[in-house]
Amino acid sequence: MFQIFRNFFKSKVGIVVTLAFLGLIAVAFASSDVANTGMFGGVAGGDRVAVVGDRTISTADLQQNANNALQQSREENPTLSMEGFVAQGGFDDVLSQMLSRAAIAEFAEMIGFRAGKRLVDSEIQNAPGFQGIDGTFNVEAFRNSLRQRNLTESTVREDLALSLLARQSVVPISFGARMPDSMARTYAQLLNDTRTGTAAVFPASAFAPQGDPTDEQIQAYYNENRARYIRPERRVIRYAAFSEDAVSDLPPVTAAQIAARYEADSVLYRATERRTFTQLVVPTQAAGQAVVDEVRGGVTLEASARSKGLATTQVSEVERPDYASTASQAVAGAGFDAAEGGLVGPVRGSLGWYVFRVDDVTPVAARSLEQVRDEIRETLIAERRREALNELTERLETEFGRGRTLEEAAAELGAEIQSTPPLLANGQVYGQDGQAPPALSRVVSFAFEMSANSPEITELVPGEAYLIFDVSEITPSATAPLAEIRDGIVQQWRRDQGMAAAGRAAGRVLERVEGGASLAEAVAAEEVELPSPQNLRINRRELAQQGQITRATILFFSMAEGTVERVAVPEASQWYVVSLEDIETAELDEDSQDFVNTAAQLSEALGQEYVEQFVTAAEAAVEIERNEAGIEAVRALLTGGSN
Repeated sequence: MFQIFRNFFKSKVGIVVTLAFLGLIAVAFASSDVANTGMFGGVAGGDRVAVVGDRTISTADLQQNANNALQQSREENPTLSMEGFVAQGGFDDVLSQMLSRAAIAEFAEMIGFRAGKRLVDSEIQNAPGFQGIDGTFNVEAFRNSLRQRNLTESTVREDLALSLLARQSVVPISFGARMPDSMARTYAQLLNDTRTGTAAVFPASAFAPQGDPTDEQIQAYYNENRARYIRPERRVIRYAAFSEDAVSDLPPVTAAQIAARYEADSVLYRATERRTFTQLVVPTQAAGQAVVDEVRGGVTLEASARSKGLATTQVSEVERPDYASTASQAVAGAGFDAAEGGLVGPVRGSLGWYVFRVDDVTPVAARSLEQVRDEIRETLIAERRREALNELTERLETEFGRGRTLEEAAAELGAEIQSTPPLLANGQVYGQDGQAPPALSRVVSFAFEMSANSPEITELVPGEAYLIFDVSEITPSATAPLAEIRDGIVQQWRRDQGMAAAGRAAGRVLERVEGGASLAEAVAAEEVELPSPQNLRINRRELAQQGQITRATILFFSMAEGTVERVAVPEASQWYVVSLEDIETAELDEDSQDFVNTAAQLSEALGQEYVEQFVTAAEAAVEIERNEAGIEAVRALLTGGSN
């Protein structure tokens, strides 16, 4: 509920503090898409985007951080493209965070903080991803991780040192911050206040122009709002499934091979017997002997077990090797040596001391070669088919790497190639309801990492069914052409024009109210017919519990008593003018949980405010020189603008 007052984690300082704790290395190790830092030799404006004090932020660093930030954003929005990320301000946020973090580290060194080699070594050695089987630091695991992500040890060490400097300077500033109780109590009382007032609504539809806009108006609107119309990347996946039927040309199984398998597996075909036991497991030999004595005295095994709070279990139709694997060789030997109906035990087994009764003995006759010939033949055929299928898939994988096409492989397999409609990275069909076929559910995300016409192979059912697939069409993320979305843009233009006019009307009404008119009179003075103002009486806690928080209700609960304000609610295409007439505030007990919780939350916010002021001061104390040409070159490279 306290978010009504303030949402800190959307603030600049929240991002800076988070980055100070994580650092580039944490982000890099969380993402598999680490940029190739060797591609920046030709970036216009040099190889740096900024100099912060004595620290240089290179074009490679900026691109790498932007790529990693995009990957993190895709965890919530899988279809987000780099162009969309940049258009929404993500690139500028990343640069701002890097500058702030470097400034904090520079300032930390200016006031005497250090992050030496031993401290950096300690951070690396304690990282959970670099520990071996014995739980200690494994230098090979560390270096392998760096190689996999195209990172150098010097880069990692430098970044960890930067993070440590930021941590040393930022953490003490917010530690122990406490909001005065009097202020915390005032805010806590607001959590359950009831407010009375009036609200007038100004729908955009009431003010939207009815006629069509001119071509110049639509073109200008489109140019100003291009980021709204960025379409995500789409890909068409071609695929063909195959199974063991693809390896039908197998050599016949010979009589000699059947005989050899019969000999090798002779233990499976010799005479044996299956037995059924009722067993009881007790912790000591003495307890087991007591059960045996009771049963021999006329009590059943089940009754003896119940009298001790125990229960028997039944083992049905088990052969000696299987019983030995679950109980023990000694238990199985005793059980299979006893006569049907006999009582056995106590015998030491895997779970304790066994006492059991032989309930049934079923002899199993030996089977001759002639009796199992067909069974062995089917087994050998299945084994050969699996082996041939494994060899086929390994060969296809190798041939795909050497340039073989999907069409060639499908022709050999006798499999039909199918194509999907354009798909998004989350598997949704672009522009329609529906998802990728179930057979592709495991490969869609991987397909968005592939190059076009580079087939791959994957398992559908391990050892039984496989899928070959490639990407036949890639439609990059880009702004939709105006001609294709003109009708939708016209509607949005009307809506935005209506919102602007509604805002002006709300402003006029606000002026009339401030001049002494009632809200109803001020609304009635408008030329457009509008809904009559509504009376409001709302309790803050009830509002939050109902989940009906909007920009208008947030304004209503942040105004001063006796004031009138206006607010836009874009998601509802409306403006509101809100008049707050009275605030009823409930008294709080000294030990109120509302007070305790609010004091803790406000103290946290106060500490974050201290950090925000510190970051601002650190940036002012350190000289920051930006290379705008280098920044724009990286921006263009990320979005494809340099191609």
